[in-house]
Amino acid sequence: MASIDLNSDLGESFGAWSMGDDSAMLFIVSSANIACGFHAGDPSGIFKTVKAAADNNVSIGAHVSYPDRVGFGRRDMDVTYDELVADVIYQIGALKGIAAAAGTLVRYVKPHGALYNRIANDAKQGQAVIDAIKAIDGSLVLMGLANAPILELAQKSGLATVAEAFADRAYTPQGQLVSRREAGAVLHDADEIARRMVQLATQGTLQAIDGSVIKIEAQSICVHGDSPGAVAIAREIAAQFKASGITVEPFAKA
Repeated sequence: MASIDLNSDLGESFGAWSMGDDSAMLFIVSSANIACGFHAGDPSGIFKTVKAAADNNVSIGAHVSYPDRVGFGRRDMDVTYDELVADVIYQIGALKGIAAAAGTLVRYVKPHGALYNRIANDAKQGQAVIDAIKAIDGSLVLMGLANAPILELAQKSGLATVAEAFADRAYTPQGQLVSRREAGAVLHDADEIARRMVQLATQGTLQAIDGSVIKIEAQSICVHGDSPGAVAIAREIAAQFKASGITVEPFAKA
C-alpha cells in the first residue's frame, strides 16, 4: 500500500476539561473525527478544532454518538430506530453548520464508542445510522470497523464506506476489538504500535491478542486522541510510515 489515511478523535474537550491535544494531532493526521456534542465537545471547542483542521488541510468527519456525556459515549443504549435516526441527523447537521462557518465541509461519518461497536454487527441500529446519513447527505462516507457486516450493509444501501483499523487497540482472533474491560485491550508502546501499523499497511495483517495472525483490510488507521501518549504514538506511526515509503493522506480529500 503506497498510502493510507491516519485519523484521530478530536474536539472532545468540554468547558474547563481538556481532552487530548488537538493542535498537535492536526499536524500529524490526515482525517479528524470531530465530536458533535453528544459524547463530548462544546460548540466553541468544536469550532476551534474544525477551523484548525481546515487550516491544516485535514479532512473532517462527524463523530456521532449515543447521547451519553457522562459515559463518554461508551455505554451501550437500546434506542429506537426513530430516535437514533434523529440523533445522528442532528449531530451531522450541527457539525455541517460549524464546518460551513469555518469555510470547509464534512466529508464522512464515524460513529463513536458504544454506537460504533453496536452497529458493527447490529443491523437494526446500523440501518438507522445509514438511513440518517442518507437523509441528510448521501455523499458522506461511512467509516466502520474493518471486516464488520456494517460496511456491506452500508454499501448495499448506497453509501460509500471506508474500513478502519485501530492502532492503539488489541484485536481478538476473530478480528474484533478486545473489550476495554479486559487486560491488554489498549496498547501504549509507540514503537510496537507503529511497527504493527506498518505491517497492517504493507501486508494487511495484524497479530491478535493470542498471538495468531489475522487479516485486516483497512484504508484508515485510528489513534484515539484521548489515549495517554496519543501524539507520540501518532508521530511514531507517521515516522515509520515515512521510513517504509508509505504516504499519509486522507481517503476523502479536504
